[in-house]
Amino acid sequence: MAAVLKTLFSTRHILILSLALNLSFMLKIVQEKSDPAENLIITEKVQQKLIAEASPSDSTQQGRFAAPLHHISAGERGDTPDDDESVVNLDHGDPTMYENYWQQMGDRTTVVIPGWQFTSYFSVASNLCWFLEPELANEIVRLHQVVGNAITEGRHIVVGTGSSQLYQAMLYAYTSSGASEPVTVVSAAPYYSSYPTATDCLRSSLFRWGGDARVYDGNGPYIELVTSPNNPDGFVRDSVVNRSGGILVHDLAYYWPHYTPITSPANHELTLFTVSKTTGHAGSRIGWALVKDPLIAKKMVKYIEVSTIGVSKDSQVRAAKVLKVVSDGCEGAGGSGKFECLFRYSHSQMTRRWMQLREAVKQSGVFSLPEFSPRHCNFLEQSFESLPAFAWLKCEDGIEDCESFLRSFKIITRSGRHFGVGASYVRTRRRGGTPRCPGYGASADATLVCSWSFGEEGGPSLVNVSCRQHEERSTGGDLQ
Repeated sequence: MAAVLKTLFSTRHILILSLALNLSFMLKIVQEKSDPAENLIITEKVQQKLIAEASPSDSTQQGRFAAPLHHISAGERGDTPDDDESVVNLDHGDPTMYENYWQQMGDRTTVVIPGWQFTSYFSVASNLCWFLEPELANEIVRLHQVVGNAITEGRHIVVGTGSSQLYQAMLYAYTSSGASEPVTVVSAAPYYSSYPTATDCLRSSLFRWGGDARVYDGNGPYIELVTSPNNPDGFVRDSVVNRSGGILVHDLAYYWPHYTPITSPANHELTLFTVSKTTGHAGSRIGWALVKDPLIAKKMVKYIEVSTIGVSKDSQVRAAKVLKVVSDGCEGAGGSGKFECLFRYSHSQMTRRWMQLREAVKQSGVFSLPEFSPRHCNFLEQSFESLPAFAWLKCEDGIEDCESFLRSFKIITRSGRHFGVGASYVRTRRRGGTPRCPGYGASADATLVCSWSFGEEGGPSLVNVSCRQHEERSTGGDLQ
């Protein structure tokens, strides 16, 4: 076995698989057919199949290493083939890594809603955002004050069905005055990959996607989207166009202390936040905007009124309860509260993950990652580097198409082309749920351990990926 692998792969290319598994710290074992007593190792049958699919005679990049995957459309992402092959899907984020923390909180976030409650469309009919539940508004203000990441005084809170709806509402609000030409929407590359689609999906005559803000040379009105910390690369950003006639919109979904140091409260005309990035409750579909201009806020409310006649009150009440628990746990100095602070807990897990990831990248010699400078966090009262929710990976060593290269190893990522840059980059998911180990029971807390056994001459002789149970610690287990 060692001789075969050594013939087909170099040590550096074999380490790619190890790196990919470390990237996500999870592996979806598809249609597991082996006996649980086999220690849940990816069986030699699968290893042999991967080797058999390799084509060393092929001169292409993919052919040198392995046979490419079949095309996977956007609608198929997240699905896995119904056979015994294992696919590592790092294409999109899903914040289930927070499940362990919220399980520890027990009934603190439980909400009971009587059947007679919320029969009305209105929350407070006289308010500018008439469908915003007062309880949620209060907890949003409180959390921003506890963390110190945004100014809420003099701002109108507009709630939306996730920040995606708020993005559309913002575009409508800023462009509905009847301009003769569509307003151009730009963002500095690499930009959030959903911006182009979300902007142009309805082919509106009010606005259009204009691409990379760094090369924007238009003379008309424009909207510049400033995502900070940025998705996908994690850098803190400012605007780059800086000319008259422009509107700045700040997407601060990741401006929380488990991802980046909180250096000062954000003070902008319009900022977007979302519960999914703050607490991990993506399924509740709640986001909010802090808007300085009341006319813009009213137009955003009007868009939401027309499109969905408000926002689910059930989701708002649940989000309010969750935010309250976060504030209760983090209200003291340095994030010390009545119980363990979500941000401190998650920050420690992200720190550990990034240390492991950087070590894997260092050993691979094939990839590189962004480098961040430490900054002081006023909330956590310590200095640290940014800990992005995604890994912005660049393929080196002459590999021009990183997505295709990794796909040939059954590792699914998102190409840099979706983010306005070259194909040598990919975005990989850093956040994910706790893997469930067959044989330990569906509720077992587990991690995937990727180990490599090298022969006497340094050639890899065994790929051993196994599940093992974790001991519960005072922190409540290991976030995966």
